[in-house]
Amino acid sequence: MIRKYGAKSEKLSDNQLQLLDLEPGVSAKEVEAESQREPLPAASPATTTKKNKSGKHPGRQELPANLPRVERIVTCAPEQCVCESCGKDKAVIGYEQSEQLDVEPARYFVVVIRREKRACKSCAEGVSAAPLPERIIEKSLVSDRVVIDTIVNKYCDHLPLYRQSAILERDTGVSISRATMDGWIMRVGEMLIPVVGAMARELVAGSYIQADETPVPVQMSDGRGKNHQAFLWQYGKPGGNVVFDFRMGRGRDGPVKFLGQYEGILQTDGYAAFGRVGGSGVLGSCAEKGIRRGQTESGGSDGDAAGGADRRVIRGRCRGSRCGHGS
Repeated sequence: MIRKYGAKSEKLSDNQLQLLDLEPGVSAKEVEAESQREPLPAASPATTTKKNKSGKHPGRQELPANLPRVERIVTCAPEQCVCESCGKDKAVIGYEQSEQLDVEPARYFVVVIRREKRACKSCAEGVSAAPLPERIIEKSLVSDRVVIDTIVNKYCDHLPLYRQSAILERDTGVSISRATMDGWIMRVGEMLIPVVGAMARELVAGSYIQADETPVPVQMSDGRGKNHQAFLWQYGKPGGNVVFDFRMGRGRDGPVKFLGQYEGILQTDGYAAFGRVGGSGVLGSCAEKGIRRGQTESGGSDGDAAGGADRRVIRGRCRGSRCGHGS
């Protein structure tokens, strides 16, 4: 019970230290320093509680300086403007100042676009009109700002389209269906395809990529009555671009197409679909799921099953060959 549920050392094991050799930006000195670090002592609940009680309050949070300031002068009451001793008017000598975060609710309005039409008074022909401004959705009832606001609300604030449709009707009286909003999103997605392509090419041209896949339920219109399990394949690097590639399946065709002739380090969880992908010089680095803090599945220490831990933790470290984790 103590071995299973007791306090564990946060010091990295030899097997985990080997993984750092493949991590970009980690020097040999950092790996050596990590290997010599002593385990941190476990803090008792009593000590933690006492420390929290004795600590000083950090004080009130300051509002960001980049936000615009709108001053509101609060004047004294009439009886405060007259001196109680001599009856003369008091002079303003300063202000007690405080700040509070405020907000202006979204204000909807109708933009009326009037394009000039010109004609020559001397001729019977030659009428011309100013061109229409380019828009995200041609002939749409809403402006580009409303479309962009819908995208931000959905993907940054996780606000579903059916709620946005209800909010828009509540605040403006205009009814926009979810299907119409979905068309906006699809159109914006089409316009961003070149940007995503450039991000993907930048990743593949580099020397290090982390890859993983996540299941995503997809509603089908084939009458089956249940969702299809699709996948979002994620490719990225720490501090750099992250690209999501949607696929209806979990086969190897997704990473094969995305990675192309990639020749750098590919770090994955060891899923077999990542085997035999990329160019001939790709270097695979894998760490199997389920291995926590270097402990083996049997609950023993690293020394009890060093050979097994080597196979489970860094089986995919295959220089000169493909990352065939399952082989």
